[in-house]
Amino acid sequence: MANDLIDLADAHTTSISSSVAPAAPVERQRKPRGFAAMDPKLVSELATRGGKAAHRAGTAHEFTSEEARVAGRKGALATHAKRRAKLADETVAPVTTQS
Repeated sequence: MANDLIDLADAHTTSISSSVAPAAPVERQRKPRGFAAMDPKLVSELATRGGKAAHRAGTAHEFTSEEARVAGRKGALATHAKRRAKLADETVAPVTTQS
């Protein structure tokens, strides 16, 4: 009798699972987390407090003008790399073969 109940349960779940179409994945709107979910004024206040605390602790890095210059140049090069590559490709003369 116990085997009959197991067989009935297996048959029932098999028929249910085969008759139900798999659900399409539902894409939910992602909620912002962490600092992205906070009010910008609060984020600014927290950053200010963190910066001041780092200076008091002596762990804050203060850029020299030379370090800032190098960092700015590096950022500009990275930002415009695609544009420079595209311009370089356009200015290279096509190679022609003489027959």
